[in-house]
Amino acid sequence: MANAAAELATRVVEAVGRATGNAPPPLLLHQPTFAGNEWQYVKQCIDTRWVSSAGSFVTQFEQELAKFTGAAHAVAVVNGTAALHVTLLLCGVDSQSEVLIPSLTFVATANAVSYCGAIPHLCDVSRATLGLDPQKLAEHLDDLAELRGEVCFNKQTDRRIAAVVPMHTFGHCVDLDGLIKVADRWRIPLIEDAAESLGSYYHGRHSGTFGRMGVLSFNGNKTITTGAGGAILTNDASLATHAKHLTTTAKQPHAWEFVHDEIGYNYRMPNICAALGCAQLEQLPALLDQKRRLARAYMDSFAEIGGISIMPEPAGSRSNYWLNTLVLDAPDMEMRDRLLKALNDAGFQSRPIWRPMHQLPMYKECPKMDLSTTEALAAALINVPSSASLAPGSR
Repeated sequence: MANAAAELATRVVEAVGRATGNAPPPLLLHQPTFAGNEWQYVKQCIDTRWVSSAGSFVTQFEQELAKFTGAAHAVAVVNGTAALHVTLLLCGVDSQSEVLIPSLTFVATANAVSYCGAIPHLCDVSRATLGLDPQKLAEHLDDLAELRGEVCFNKQTDRRIAAVVPMHTFGHCVDLDGLIKVADRWRIPLIEDAAESLGSYYHGRHSGTFGRMGVLSFNGNKTITTGAGGAILTNDASLATHAKHLTTTAKQPHAWEFVHDEIGYNYRMPNICAALGCAQLEQLPALLDQKRRLARAYMDSFAEIGGISIMPEPAGSRSNYWLNTLVLDAPDMEMRDRLLKALNDAGFQSRPIWRPMHQLPMYKECPKMDLSTTEALAAALINVPSSASLAPGSR
C-alpha cells in the first residue's frame, strides 16, 4: 500500500510537470498576466491624480464588464465580499433570516451572510459540478420549509429563508436550471456567487446573470485582476441604482453638501484599480483561451494515471478553468495530503479545497443538511498550478 501511494505521488508530480511544459519551478497556484495596457492606464490615473473612487476608468470598467457578461448593469466595488454583502442586503437579507449556501465554498460567502446579521444554512454539493445540488436541496426544503403566503420559512427555526447563493466552484457552473426551479418553487431569491467564474457560461449565457443579482471577484489570483476588486451584476435597473448608491456611502448627489439618506458603505472601486481592470478585460478572451488549453494539457497528462483525474467542465457549460483540480477516485485524506506534500516539495504550489464551512468554529452550529458529498470532496480535491501563462504555446 505504501509503495502504491508513493508511486502515485511520483506519477502525479511528473504529470503536473508535463502539463505545465516542464516550466522551471517554483510554479505558483495562480498569478496574473500583465501583457497589455496596464502600465499606460495606471500611469494615466497617476498623471491626472484621479486615483480614488471617482474617475473615468470606473465607469468604463463597468460598461465593458456589462458588455462582456451580457448583464444589463455592472457596479464595481472594492472586493467580491463587499459585492456579496450589498447584494444580500438588497435582496432583503436581515437578522431575522437564513441564507442557503454551500458548505463547500470560500469563507467569504458565509461571512457576507453574517455581515447582514443573518444565519448561513449549509447545504451539500453535487459531485458533477462541485456546486449546490438541486435535488438534495429540493428534498431538504420539502422536509424543512413552508410557504407563508409568498415567503419561505424554516419550520424548525421559524426564520425566513431569504436567499439561496450557489457558488460556481473553480469556474465550473452549477446546475442553474435545477436551482432556479427550486428557488421559484419556494419563492427564494437566487444570488449567484460567480466570484470565480468570469468567462464561464451555462448553456451559452454568462454566469452571474441568471439570478436576481450576481457577484464577481478580481482579486490578484483571479482570471483577471484589478489588484483588489469585485462587481455586482444585475438586469434590474432599480437594483443597480440602489447598489451604486449604497456602495458610495449612500450620499445624495450635490455639488458641495454631504447628505446621506441611509446607512451606506465605502465600497466603490478606486479608479486606479479600474484602470488595471480595463487593461485586463482587453486581454480576457486570450486569457480564457490559454486557460482552456492548459486544462486540456492537464487532462491529456493525467489520462493514463489510474485513481485520479482532472475535474472537467459540467455538461451544458463552458468553464473558465480558473483553477485546475485533481480529483481522487476514492476520497482519502491521507492520500490527498501525501500528494499535496509531494507537489509542494517539487515546487508546484498546490492546495486542498477550503475547509468546509460546517467544520469552521464560527459556523459549526449553523443549520445544515446531510453534507456527505462535501466531506467526501474535501478528501478528494487538490488544486494545481493554473496560471494562463503555463498554457502550451504561451511560454
